[in-house]
Amino acid sequence: MLVFFINIKKTLIVHWDNKSFYVIFELVIKQRMCKLIYEKNIEKTFKGSFFSNFRTAGIALSATACSGGKAVVTYKGGKITESQYYNKMKESQAGQSTLASMIVSDALESQYGKDVTQKQVDKEYNKYKKQYGSQFDSVLEQNGMTASTFKDNLKTNLLTEAALKHIKKITPAQEKKAWKNYQPEVTVQHILVSKKSTAEDIIKQLKDGGDFKKLAKKYSTDTATKNDAGKLPAFDSTDSTLDSSFKTAAFKLKTGEITTTPVKTQYGYHVIKMIKHPAKGTLKEHKKQIDNQIYQSMSEDQSVMRSVIATVLKRADVSIKDKDLKNVLSQYVSSDSLSK
Repeated sequence: MLVFFINIKKTLIVHWDNKSFYVIFELVIKQRMCKLIYEKNIEKTFKGSFFSNFRTAGIALSATACSGGKAVVTYKGGKITESQYYNKMKESQAGQSTLASMIVSDALESQYGKDVTQKQVDKEYNKYKKQYGSQFDSVLEQNGMTASTFKDNLKTNLLTEAALKHIKKITPAQEKKAWKNYQPEVTVQHILVSKKSTAEDIIKQLKDGGDFKKLAKKYSTDTATKNDAGKLPAFDSTDSTLDSSFKTAAFKLKTGEITTTPVKTQYGYHVIKMIKHPAKGTLKEHKKQIDNQIYQSMSEDQSVMRSVIATVLKRADVSIKDKDLKNVLSQYVSSDSLSK
């Protein structure tokens, strides 16, 4: 991900909490989007042979062109100034979305920065790095990110989570409702294959006394578990990494039982064996997990999260000074509710 900054020193846009800062458009660019947007604007302004010559001459927007200075681009017979570029960008959806993201991120950092440590960010980062293994760098590149920008995104997610927990308090009624469907942490083995017929044959072999560990090593396409008897990390009903069909089938099993039919998920067909299925226990014993499940559900509700961000922005006392950008936060709050 390439990040460009434009600093228009004489145009005040945003003010909050007694802090003023000048126009800073952080263009989060994927696959040279900055160049493409800029070329599109040039094409719109200078039609015909000029644009053709402009491209032929190889004059393209670069990091330097996106930086400060009176002229962003010069060409034979003219130039494009910072203010011209700024005016185009503030009219674009990409420019307004970027500004909105900047305001939200800074407001979250200001109010909840103390609740999120670098250690937490690094922990999340390392979790993803371990998950993707040798493919991690290429996954970042495919998504237009660097390690640094990915960590920034993770921190924003953690700040948003902190805001959610401060603003939305869980009630006993919500906990009781969640408890009804809660399943305690279980441990299972599984064998993943691509064909239903293969899974059915494995189930038959297991019924005839086959060894799960040997069959997992022979048949499973899950390279992360096949050499460990197909054993998965323990999980409960709050787990969001496993397919819901897999969890539903697993929770029906008692300790030692095996699924009698293949379990279909987006990854293929599974044969599941329950290693340990403890008693449910009490709500008090699992309160932390229950509350995490409720907050996870809230975080997936767009209306709830819009409400949370709206509260953060109102507490930040955001004031949009450029009238052309008065609706930049309209997805969260009305322009009338912001400071003037």
